[in-house]
Amino acid sequence: MSQVKFEQKDIRVTQTGAGNGGSAGNGGFQSRGGPFPPPPPPPAATQKHEGFMHEVGDALTKGAGPSGYLAWYLKKLQDDPIRTKMVTSGSLAALQEFLASWIAKDRNKHGHYFTSRVPKMAIYGAFISAPLGHVMISLLQRMFAGRTSLRAKILQIIVSNLVVSPIQNAVYLTSMAVIAGARTFHQIRATVRAGFMPVMKVSWITSPIALAFAQAFLPQETWVPFFNFIGFVIGTYINAHTKKKRLQALRRKYQGGGRGGETRNETRTETRTEYERRSDRPGPGAYP
Repeated sequence: MSQVKFEQKDIRVTQTGAGNGGSAGNGGFQSRGGPFPPPPPPPAATQKHEGFMHEVGDALTKGAGPSGYLAWYLKKLQDDPIRTKMVTSGSLAALQEFLASWIAKDRNKHGHYFTSRVPKMAIYGAFISAPLGHVMISLLQRMFAGRTSLRAKILQIIVSNLVVSPIQNAVYLTSMAVIAGARTFHQIRATVRAGFMPVMKVSWITSPIALAFAQAFLPQETWVPFFNFIGFVIGTYINAHTKKKRLQALRRKYQGGGRGGETRNETRTETRTEYERRSDRPGPGAYP
C-alpha cells in the first residue's frame, strides 16, 4: 500500500511541476499574464548592415568554394606564386606610401597626395620586395620542412630574425635611399647605417609574433602575403610618423628662421645634394 501511495505522489508532483512550469503548447515558461512576448525585430538599417557584412564575410571565407575571393587568391598563389606575390606586394607598397602621405597631410607642389614616390614604391614592392621575400621564405621553409617540434619552430624564428630580416631590411633601406634621390655609394651607405638598427629593432619585436602566428594558423603558401600585410601596417605607421616629423621640422625652420638665418645658411643650402633636397626625410639619421 505504501508503495502505491508513493507512486501516486510522485506522479502528482510531476504533473504539478509541468502545469506550473509551462506546457508543450506554449513551448516554455509562462508569466502571470501569459507567455513572454517575442523580442522586437531589429531595425531595417541594422538588418541591411548585418546582411551586407554577412555577404562580404561569406564571399571572403567560402573556403574551397570557387566564388570566394579568398579561395580565388589562394588558388592564384598555388598556380602562379611569383606573379601573385608581385601584384600583392606592389599594390601594398604603393598604397602604403599614399596612405602615409594622407595621414601626415604631406602633399606635393600641386597639392596632391599621389606623389612621384607612389609608383616608385609600387615598382620596389613588385620587382624587389616580392621576389626577395619569395626566395628567402622558400629557403626558410625548405630548411625546416617536416620539422614540427617546438625546438624546430623556435630555431626557425631565430634564423628568420638573424638571417632573413637583416637581408630584407638592408635591401629595403637601400631601395628607399635610391627612391629618395641617393645616387652615390656614400649616400646609400649613410642611409643604411643610420636606419639599420632602428628597423631591426622593430623587426625583432614584430617578426617572432608574426612568424609564430603563421606557423600555427597559416598554410605555407600564404606566408609571404601575410608578412607583406604586416609590413604594410608597420611601414604605413613609420612612414607617416617620419613624414610628420619632417613637416614639423620644416615648419619650425620657416617660422623661427629670419632673414639673417637664411643668409648664414645660404652656402650650405646651395651646396646641398639633390638627394638631400628630394628626400622625404631631413637626413640619413631621421629614421625613427
